[in-house]
Amino acid sequence: MSVCPLCPHHCSLAEGQIGACHARICRDGVVTAANYGRLTSIALDPIEKKPLSTFHPGAKILSIGSYGCNLHCPWCQNDSISQVGEDSRWEYWEPAEVVAVAERLRNRGNIGVAYTYNEPLISYEYLLDCCELVHEAGMVNVLVSNGCICDEPLQKLLPLIDAANIDLKGPDQAFYDRCGGNYEAVWNCIRSLSAEGCHVEVTTLVIPGLNDSDEAIASIAQRLATLDPQPVYHLSRFFPCCKMSDASPTPKSTMRHLATIARTYLPDVRLGNM
Repeated sequence: MSVCPLCPHHCSLAEGQIGACHARICRDGVVTAANYGRLTSIALDPIEKKPLSTFHPGAKILSIGSYGCNLHCPWCQNDSISQVGEDSRWEYWEPAEVVAVAERLRNRGNIGVAYTYNEPLISYEYLLDCCELVHEAGMVNVLVSNGCICDEPLQKLLPLIDAANIDLKGPDQAFYDRCGGNYEAVWNCIRSLSAEGCHVEVTTLVIPGLNDSDEAIASIAQRLATLDPQPVYHLSRFFPCCKMSDASPTPKSTMRHLATIARTYLPDVRLGNM
């Protein structure tokens, strides 16, 4: 058995076995990305879609994603690729091919590559290879992630990331128990990115009855306010999906009210999916 060192799940895998994320495999006694280079999505997006509001506003970013995720959120807004494995539809792209396309798109306003759509950290080896080539080409790397990664692999990645939007799902470990995550690992990721000088923004998906209380959002905003610089905080509106398809969308009035709560602690709070 081999233990995956990437995230706090530390999956113990037999030869050929796939981890809980659907994307990492034990090969020759080493756990690595089974989804290396397997892209399910590639598009040129406005950078504000990541969302990044104050990092090169108006720019475009080549956005790529694979399949799988190391969390299993019942409210997942992108479960068609994040909660599946290799039987999803994908095409193989070498890192050099991704960077070549990114460079060709410079004349359309592209500034680099964003790793997004599913959870990019589980494609760790591919992420490192792409990020290094992107920097060599003089472009930026953007990470859109749940931030659930152990510190040792994170430290190797930090110098390669220029901007990140980290999904902070709730105010404590009790909330993260709902989706199989590790609250302190996510906070360590946010703090470490910020300390490295990376541009950091943070998003919380506001889910009725789960994390939509004044206390939950105030707790998150207070802790974010301890960072220097203080990040842009995005509150994103939930829509029914995945295992919560019978739920109701978050009321717009709730979103506006919670934004007011968060602004008590943070200077820049934005609403999404409104």
